[in-house]
Amino acid sequence: MHDYKKIFLLNPDITYLNHGSFGGCPKEIMDKYFELQLKLENQPIDFLANNIEEASKKSRKSLAEYIDCDKDDIVFFPNPSTATNMVAKSLQLKKGDEVLTTNHEYGALVKTWKYICQKSEAKYIEYSPSLPLGSKEDFVEEFVNYISDKTKIIFISHITSPTGLIFPVEQICAEARKRNIISIVDGAHAPAHIDLSINDINPDIYVGACHKWMLSPKGSSFLYAHKKIQKKLMPLVISWGWESDRPGESAFLDHHQWQGTNDFSPYLIIPEVIKFLKKYDWNKVSKNCRQLNLKAREDLLKLFDTSALCYDVSWIGQMSSILLPRCDSLDIYKYLKSKRIEVPIVDWGEHQIIRISIQAYNTLDDINQLINSLKGYFKL
Repeated sequence: MHDYKKIFLLNPDITYLNHGSFGGCPKEIMDKYFELQLKLENQPIDFLANNIEEASKKSRKSLAEYIDCDKDDIVFFPNPSTATNMVAKSLQLKKGDEVLTTNHEYGALVKTWKYICQKSEAKYIEYSPSLPLGSKEDFVEEFVNYISDKTKIIFISHITSPTGLIFPVEQICAEARKRNIISIVDGAHAPAHIDLSINDINPDIYVGACHKWMLSPKGSSFLYAHKKIQKKLMPLVISWGWESDRPGESAFLDHHQWQGTNDFSPYLIIPEVIKFLKKYDWNKVSKNCRQLNLKAREDLLKLFDTSALCYDVSWIGQMSSILLPRCDSLDIYKYLKSKRIEVPIVDWGEHQIIRISIQAYNTLDDINQLINSLKGYFKL
């Protein structure tokens, strides 16, 4: 049995229940990451000009095998928000077009799509499923009812940020294909959190983070684009890859990958990250974390005697969100910080939510510390 707290670099004096926000990188991966950065600084020309293309191909191949897609259909981005912005700004919505999404999406990308819709005079349509969620089939059926002949884009999370729910994106993408609607999946929380096959989901666009549950250093994410849509995607930055004098494997890769001087180290370390996940049998680790998460969720629901967001646990992975009694979210966050507990408290619609993320370094003691502190705050 590994002592995972010693593997990670997190402050051991803090009860850290917020892996979902920015992840956490193990020491042995960071050491190899620093080695790469030192190689870059030792000979920048060799690293960034002469060898980068082959190294990048190796990293894309490793990642593509891990998430099950073609290596030439993915490009690296520092985060899913930047990747999604590139897509949103490329798709040329018109007045009256509709973007269909849900009320469970990541706040920064809600802003992105509302900005795009405002500029283009398109409409932002939000499906708000009734709580608690029922079956996945009912969710898909109700979601489809919001599709109209003006729906041009479906944007949906694979695992939602505020509510920690696993959405049936494979079925949603299938419904989009039937209607010739572009499907865009925000998979920031999916890689190394749940089994992921992009080929099975078959979206037009899938964005994911490697620096969250995959444990990569910060600033390591990817965008997958189906070949049929790649020509529609215009780079955020026009640089050497545009109409390249030395074309690479595809214009898609040239346009989006080669944009000025970037530190490619977070991307190039991905093969080592995947080796780490295999070395520690992370599939098993993830399953154990899910079991602890379900136990913590049950205890928190009992503590507050509150309704669950869902009762079928197939919606749940390593994150759970619990509806709190009416409270000041910032005040309770500061209170928990004073107890050296790091966990997000968010306002979601009319609700305040506490979201726990369980990673390998978490234990039942962490959950008990949280519950005891919540009892003190709410005087339970």
